[in-house]
Amino acid sequence: MKKTIITVVGEDTVGIIAKVCSYLADSNINILDISQTIIDGYFNMMMIVDANRSVKSMEELVSDLKSLGEEIGVVIRCQHEDIFNKMHRI
Repeated sequence: MKKTIITVVGEDTVGIIAKVCSYLADSNINILDISQTIIDGYFNMMMIVDANRSVKSMEELVSDLKSLGEEIGVVIRCQHEDIFNKMHRI
């Protein structure tokens, strides 16, 4: 399984989850876990997804999600699980 971590941060607006999840479904990416909060008008979401059957390369996913984030006014980051774990190790 090719687990990938996706984070979404920005001002809360209608449709953020729908647009991100639609992109993932269209790319044949399965959501394994999802957590989201809204604090004082700011949206924060973290997803663990399985990109093993994705029709897109990791580079395409990173680029597409960054562009989608710019389009909807949030910052979307996409990292392979190993890189995420190494960056967040204490």
